[in-house]
Amino acid sequence: QVQLVESGGGSVQPGGSLRLSCAATGIPFNIYDMGWYRQAPGSQRELVAVIATDGTITYADSVKGRFAISRDNAEKKVYLRMNSLKPEDTAVYYCNADLDLTTIQYWGQGTQVTVSS
Repeated sequence: QVQLVESGGGSVQPGGSLRLSCAATGIPFNIYDMGWYRQAPGSQRELVAVIATDGTITYADSVKGRFAISRDNAEKKVYLRMNSLKPEDTAVYYCNADLDLTTIQYWGQGTQVTVSS
């Protein structure tokens, strides 16, 4: 059974930091591109960052220079370090595992991030 379990969300003041983690089970982690997406109320789910199997990283323009994605293939985990958080970063953050060149992908249940003073 495939599971992606996110953790590390919470409430933080503007300018603060959080580190999200996603633990994967049931998949050969090292062959999946791993990503973080987010969905704010009333908005569509959007890409935040993706790290491919070869280490190539893509960021949304809105988070460049503030967020950092990384992966640990041995631990089967992907991380998202979020610095200089802004109120507009408030959303549910989802972990995604995507098998390139196929339609196979999996989602976590999401973790809430709230940035507010």
